[in-house]
Amino acid sequence: MNEATIRAKLRAFITRELIRDESYNLTDNEGIITEGLMDSFALAEFGVFIEEEFDVYIPDADLTVEKMDTLDQMVARVQRDL
Repeated sequence: MNEATIRAKLRAFITRELIRDESYNLTDNEGIITEGLMDSFALAEFGVFIEEEFDVYIPDADLTVEKMDTLDQMVARVQRDL
C-alpha cells in the first residue's frame, strides 16, 4: 500500500470518526492532539483502527503525543510496520 493511500485513509478516519467534521481541512503537519482536535481516548480508538485497517499493531508506548501528533507522524508509523 502506498503512502498516498495510507494518508487518505487515516485523514478520512480522523475527520469522520474522531473530529466528526468531514469537511475539516486536516493538514499533514497539524498538531492533531496538541491543538485539541482529538484526545487520548480518541488516540486509543485510532490505534484500534490502524490495527484493523492495516494489520499494524502500535503498542501503547508509541501512542503518544510526541510520536503521533501529526498526520505525517501517523503515516510514517504505519508505513514502518507494513
